[in-house]
Amino acid sequence: MNFLRGVMGGQSAGPQHTEAETIQKLCDRVASSTLLDDRRNAVRALKSLSKKYRLEVGIQAMEHLIHVLQTDRSDSEIIGYALDTLYNIISNDEEEEVEENSTRQSEDLGSQFTEIFIKQPENVTLLLSLLEEFDFHVRWPGVKLLTSLLKQLGPQVQQIILVSPMGVSRLMDLLADSREVIRNDGVLLLQALTRSNGAIQKIVAFENAFERLLDIITEEGNSDGGIVVEDCLILLQNLLKNNNSNQNFFKEGSYIQRMKPWFHVGDENSGWSAQKVTNLHVMLQLVRVLVSPTNPPGATSSCQKAMFQCGLLQQLCTILMATGVPADILTETINTVSEVIRGYQVNQDYFASVNAPSNPPRPAIVVLLMSMVNERQPFVLRCAVLYCFQCFLYKNQKGQGEIVSTLLPSTIDATGNSVSAGQLLCGGLFSTDSLSNWCAAVALAHALQENATQKEQLLRVQLATSIGNPPVSLLQQCTNILSQGSKIQTRVGLLMLLCTWLSNCPIAVTHFLHNSANVPFLTGQIAENLGEEEQLVQGLCALLLGISIYFNDNSLESYMKEKLKQLIEKRIGKENFIEKLGFISKHELYSRASQKPQPNFPSPEYMIFDHEFTKLVKELEGVITKAIYKSSEEDKKEEEVKKTLEQHDSIVTHYKNMIREQDLQLEELKQQISTLKCQNEQLQTAVTQQVSQIQQHKDQYNLLKVQLGKDNQHQGSYSDGTQVNGVQPEEVGRLREEIEELKSNQELLQSQLAEKDSLIENLKSSQASPGTNEQSSAPASARDSEQIAELKQELATLKSQLNSQSVEISRLQTEKQELLRKTETFAKSAPAPGESEAGTTAKTTDVEGRLSALLQETKELKNEIKALSEERSAIKEQLDASNSTIAILQNEKNKLEMDVTDSKKEQDDLLVLLADQDQKIFSLKNKLKELGHPVEEEDELESGDQDDEEDEDEDDGKDQGPI
Repeated sequence: MNFLRGVMGGQSAGPQHTEAETIQKLCDRVASSTLLDDRRNAVRALKSLSKKYRLEVGIQAMEHLIHVLQTDRSDSEIIGYALDTLYNIISNDEEEEVEENSTRQSEDLGSQFTEIFIKQPENVTLLLSLLEEFDFHVRWPGVKLLTSLLKQLGPQVQQIILVSPMGVSRLMDLLADSREVIRNDGVLLLQALTRSNGAIQKIVAFENAFERLLDIITEEGNSDGGIVVEDCLILLQNLLKNNNSNQNFFKEGSYIQRMKPWFHVGDENSGWSAQKVTNLHVMLQLVRVLVSPTNPPGATSSCQKAMFQCGLLQQLCTILMATGVPADILTETINTVSEVIRGYQVNQDYFASVNAPSNPPRPAIVVLLMSMVNERQPFVLRCAVLYCFQCFLYKNQKGQGEIVSTLLPSTIDATGNSVSAGQLLCGGLFSTDSLSNWCAAVALAHALQENATQKEQLLRVQLATSIGNPPVSLLQQCTNILSQGSKIQTRVGLLMLLCTWLSNCPIAVTHFLHNSANVPFLTGQIAENLGEEEQLVQGLCALLLGISIYFNDNSLESYMKEKLKQLIEKRIGKENFIEKLGFISKHELYSRASQKPQPNFPSPEYMIFDHEFTKLVKELEGVITKAIYKSSEEDKKEEEVKKTLEQHDSIVTHYKNMIREQDLQLEELKQQISTLKCQNEQLQTAVTQQVSQIQQHKDQYNLLKVQLGKDNQHQGSYSDGTQVNGVQPEEVGRLREEIEELKSNQELLQSQLAEKDSLIENLKSSQASPGTNEQSSAPASARDSEQIAELKQELATLKSQLNSQSVEISRLQTEKQELLRKTETFAKSAPAPGESEAGTTAKTTDVEGRLSALLQETKELKNEIKALSEERSAIKEQLDASNSTIAILQNEKNKLEMDVTDSKKEQDDLLVLLADQDQKIFSLKNKLKELGHPVEEEDELESGDQDDEEDEDEDDGKDQGPI
C-alpha cells in the first residue's frame, strides 16, 4: 500500500513521472516482489489505471497478469484483480467520454489484445479452469473476460473452447449458479459462444440447456419478465435457428408444449410495457424458427402438428383476435400464425374455423382481408395479412375451393348482411388504391395456384359493373382495367393474376382469346418503345401472350398457335419478343422476391413481384421461348405424337384398369382361401378337442362303474352278516317292559331298512347304473356303448369331410397359382407405344380372349368356394350336435353320482342304528344272565316264530311265581 501511495502521489510531491514509467514500475513490482501483498497491491493499482491508460497497461502488463493467473491461484483476491485488469484491456465497453473516431480505434485495440491473449491457446484453457472456482471475485470477472474474448474474435475462441476437454460443460454450469448476476452473465457468455457454430450449439443443447433456459424464463415471469428473459430467448434462438438436429431434439423433448404459457397475455390493455413487447416479439420469432419454410418439410410439419396438439396455435389465434394488442406484436403474430399453418392441412382447417369476437361473429380470414384492402392500415400489417392468406392457401385445395366458391353466383349472400372473402378480394381488385389492387390480385392468384378446377370455376364469376348494363366476366373486367392505363403496380398485379390463371388451363386461354381486343392490346404493348418503368409491364404482357400460345388448344380458328406466332413475327419480331420476355427475370426486384415466401418490402413501391409467381416465370420462360421458335411442321409433329401417345395411353389405361380389376378379384380369392384355411384349422382343432373330451368321459364312466360295483359287493356281503339277534328271556318284572320296547324298536328299524333297500334297488334300475345285481347293469352298459359308438362314427365322418375340404383347398391354391401365371402372361402381352396398329389390334383380340377365359375360371372358383362354405356349415352343425350329446351324458353321469352318494350315506346311517340296537340287546342279555335267567343263542332265535315267543312268555310267568 505504501508503494502504491508513493507511485500515485509522486506526481505532485516529487519529480513528474509519466504514466508509462508508473505502469512499468508496477509491472516490475508484480514480477519481482516476493511478498503476496506487494504483488496484490501492484495488480490492484494496474486495475485502476487500465481503463484510462488501456494501451500502456495492455502492452506492458498483459504477460505479467497472465503469469499471476498461473502462479497465484491460491489467492482469489489477486486473481480477481488480474481478471478485471485483463477485461478492461480487452473490452471495448468504455464508460468515459471519448473523442470522435475513437470507437473504431478502441475496437481495433480490443481485437489486437484479444489476438495476443489467445495466441497461446493454453491461456483460454487456464481461463476455463478458473471458471470452476466458486469464489465470486474469481468467477464473475472470469465470465466477463471470456465473454469479451468471444465478442472480439468469436470463431477463433470458439475453436479453442471446442477442443478443450469439458470446455463447454464447464460453461454450462454457470446457468445453475445460485447468484443471479453470474447466471445472467453466463447466459450472455453462452450467447456469444453459440453464435454461428453448429457443433457448439449441439453440445450446449445436449447439456440440458433447453430445460435450464425454460426454467429461468418461467421463474422470471415469462413475457412479463425483464431483460433476463430476453437474453434467454436470444440464446434459444441461437441454439435452434438453422440447426435441424437441435430443432428435432427440442420437439422430441416436449419443449414446444412449454412455450404455450408465454402467450397468455390477458385482456388488460395497460400491461404492455416496452420490455414485454420486446419479449413477446422474440418469443414469436422463436416459434417461427421452428416452422420456418426454409426448414426441411418433415421437421416443419412435425412442429406444426405439435403446436396444434398442445394448443399453441389456438393461443396465437386468441392474440390475433384480441383487442388492445400493439401493432408490431399483432403484425408479428400474424406472420407467426401464417408459418404455423403453412402447408399443414389440419392447422389450415382450424384457422378457417376461427371467428372474430364480433356481433355477429365473422371468420378471422374475412377480418384480416378487410385490413389488407384498407389503405389506412399500416403497410407492414397489410403485408402480414397477405402472407397469412397465402400460407392458408398453400397446398390447400380445400381452402382454395372455399375462397373461389364465395365468388360464384350460387353462394353469394343476396341479403348483403355479410361480406365474404371473395367480395373483399374483388373490391380490392378494382379499388382506387394500387396497393390494394396488387394485394387482391396476388391473393386471388394464390387461390388458383396449381388448381385447374378452381381456374375453370373462376370463369363463371360475373360482375355487375353498372346499373342497366349486362354483367361481364371477371376475366374480361381484369383485361378492361389493364387497357385503361392504370398505375404500374395495379397492372403488374393484374398481369400476374392473368398469367397464373391461364397457365395449364386451355379453357381459360380460350376464354381470354375469345375477346378480340385482348391480343391486339398485348401486341401493341409489347411492340412499343417505352421507358424503363414500362419494360416490366411489356415483359409481363409478353409472358401472358406466350402462355396463350403454349397452352392453346387451337379451338379458336382465328387464334390458333400458328397464327399467333405469325402475328408476333410480323408485329413484334421473335427476337424482340424474347428480349421483352427476359425483362422479367432481369429485374432487380425479381431476385429479391424469389428468395423468401414472405412478402417483406421496405415500402409499397417495392411491392412488385410475388414469390410463387417467380417460380412460374422460371418454369415457363424456357418453354415459351422454344414454342415461339418452333415451326408449324414441328408443331404438327408434336400434335400427332401427342395424339398417338394419348391413344396409346388410353389403351394402356384401359387394360391397366382391367388388370387392376383382375388383381382385386384375385386378392379377394386369396382372402377367401386364407379365411377357409383358418376355419379349417379351427374345425380340426375343435374336433381334436371333442375327441379328447369324449375319451376323458369314457375313462371317467368306466372308472365310476368299477368303483360302484366294488362298493355294492362290499355292502351285500356286510348286510348278509348283520342279522338281528333274538333273545328269549324269562319273565322278569322290571326288565320285561324294556325288552318289549327294544323289540318294537328293532322291528321298526328292520322295516325301515327294508324300505331303503327296495328304494335303492328301484333307483339303481331306473338310473341304468350298476347295482348289486349284474343283470340290471347290463342294459345300461349296452346303451352307453351304443352312444359312444355313435359318437365315434360321427367323429370319423367329420374327419373324412375335413380331409376332403383340405383337398379342395389345395386344388384351389393350385388353380390360383395358375391364374396368377396367366395374368402375368396377359400383362406382358399388353401393347407397347411403339408397336404398329395392326399388331396392337391382334394382341388386343388375343388379350380379350384370355380375359374372357380368366373371367370364366374366376366364376367357377367362386362357385366352388360357395360349395365349400356350405359344407363347412354342415360340418359345424354336426359338431354342435355332438357337443350337445356329450353335454347330456355329462349331466346324467353327474346326477347318478349324486344319487349313489346319497344312498351310501343313508345305508351308513341305518347300519349305525342297527349297531347301537345290537349293543343294547347284548347288554340286556348280560343283565338277564347275571340275574340267573337262561338266554337262548342266536340260531335258536332265528328258527323260532312268534308263537314260540308267546309260550316262552307264559313259562317265564310260571317260573317267576315261586320267586
